[in-house]
Amino acid sequence: MTRTIAAFALVVLAGCAGAPRAPDAAARAELAPTGKLRAGMNTGNTLFTQRDPATGELRGVSVDLMRELASRLGVPLELVIHATPGQVADDAQKNTWDVTILAIEPARARTIAFSPAITEIDATYMVRRDSPLRAVEQVDAPGVRIAAAAKAGYELYLTRTLKSATLVRTQGLQASLDALGRREADAVAALKPNLLTALPKLQDARLLDGRFMAVNHGLGTPAGKRAAAAYVKAFVEDLNASGFVARSIERHRVQGLSAVR
Repeated sequence: MTRTIAAFALVVLAGCAGAPRAPDAAARAELAPTGKLRAGMNTGNTLFTQRDPATGELRGVSVDLMRELASRLGVPLELVIHATPGQVADDAQKNTWDVTILAIEPARARTIAFSPAITEIDATYMVRRDSPLRAVEQVDAPGVRIAAAAKAGYELYLTRTLKSATLVRTQGLQASLDALGRREADAVAALKPNLLTALPKLQDARLLDGRFMAVNHGLGTPAGKRAAAAYVKAFVEDLNASGFVARSIERHRVQGLSAVR
């Protein structure tokens, strides 16, 4: 019964997605060169991708989007698992995936062609309760150490924009939180929903008011595949206009992830 309901929900999502543009031969060849749509999945971002606790299967907004794209192409879907967004981005020119969902960042645009944005997420800072820092605007100051997951969208943004603070790159959010706890960092930069999830598990931490950026995610294809990029752009524009992404977010009850309209 559960699988039947889930399947029906996906049919509803797909059925409301609007009149799809049929892919031409060039787009299909570039998006599915192996006969399958190989989707690079970043399991480190649980706002987009989660594992079913009972079956271990991947689910979430990213899975809905990739299934819809594979359906429109008329090819099977293969999920290519990566633990972090940095791993996905690093594999862009290794022919291991054909399409992915990542934060749109100039540093990645050398190897990945991005669609228009599909979502928006606030990024902010966590500090210890005894920290003198009270607002996001105070963090970029001399002597302040900011822990951030290496190659995450917000880390790439801070690499470009920080003027005075020092960036401490870590291997994931938990490593950033550990650095804060050991007083090896004065603040943790991350997506606000993930920090809110972590906050109840920490005794001496709080979030700062405001945000230092809004992270926009989009679909990406390896650079140089013009037909694939053009089709994915049209695909995303159609889904944004139809409300497909918003319905998927609501279906999976994701807090802190907003669809671009």
